[in-house]
Amino acid sequence: MAQVQYKTESTTGAQKAKRGKLFEIWRRFKRNRLAVAGLIIIVVLILTAIFADFIAPYPYDQQNLQETFQSPSAKHLFGTDDFGRDTFSRIVYGSRISLEVGFVAVSISVIIGGTLGALAGYYGGKVDHFIMRGIDILLSIPQILLAIAIVAALGPGLFNLMVAVGIASIPQYARIVQASVLSIRGQEFVEAAKAVGSSDFRIIFKHIIPNAIAPVIVQVTLGIAVAILSAAGLSFIGLGIQPPIPEWGAMLSSGRSYIRTYWFMTVFPGLAIMITIFGLNLLGDGLRDALDPRLKN
Repeated sequence: MAQVQYKTESTTGAQKAKRGKLFEIWRRFKRNRLAVAGLIIIVVLILTAIFADFIAPYPYDQQNLQETFQSPSAKHLFGTDDFGRDTFSRIVYGSRISLEVGFVAVSISVIIGGTLGALAGYYGGKVDHFIMRGIDILLSIPQILLAIAIVAALGPGLFNLMVAVGIASIPQYARIVQASVLSIRGQEFVEAAKAVGSSDFRIIFKHIIPNAIAPVIVQVTLGIAVAILSAAGLSFIGLGIQPPIPEWGAMLSSGRSYIRTYWFMTVFPGLAIMITIFGLNLLGDGLRDALDPRLKN
């Protein structure tokens, strides 16, 4: 009975310590006004994507050839394109595509790159040499060029775009996780887990990775921004999402022929990309500062 009570008190103490740590991280984060501004931008973007059906005044693919190239007005806040489609509605629905690409592509990168980095850092030796030399080969190819090569081989489309952007970002996460694991694997709690007979799988995924997650969280935030920008670039050159699906990069591409006379066709999609990337970068910088224990006051 006493042993059960001791375990309960120990678990409660650990939970309180965890809550206290999270509160301290939030306290440092909210002191950074730029980071809070970035968080607000991303929350607004997420809410826009969730409630796009209620926010957008028109379906994204609704054409009206009687109202092509309409300037911004009360009826069409951001004007219309060459098919008479409402630009504001297409930007609102495009937020879903951008967030989907960003989150799925980064998930692919984190799962594959994080696993490879954890294995390389934990086992070291030949395993580390074999994995990291492969990562070095990928790093030698510019990320956007690697994504272009992959999507060109797979063909255009939403799924292929996410896979291409995700694979191109694997090396960054592998490097970050490997470095974090190398600094943690020799600590006492890892040696204690080995001493009680824990498997390598349990040690890596239950003890090491949770303690190496802080730099990964920061990189994920910045990686989503890179993924959205890469997807927009691929769609701009015709290798990404195809019309009539509303994607900000594709909207920029379709409006570039009219940029001198109908500026709103490119300005508003460009602003959507810029504001989203700006918000994610502010959020990433704020998380980096909040999660860095050396910045405690």
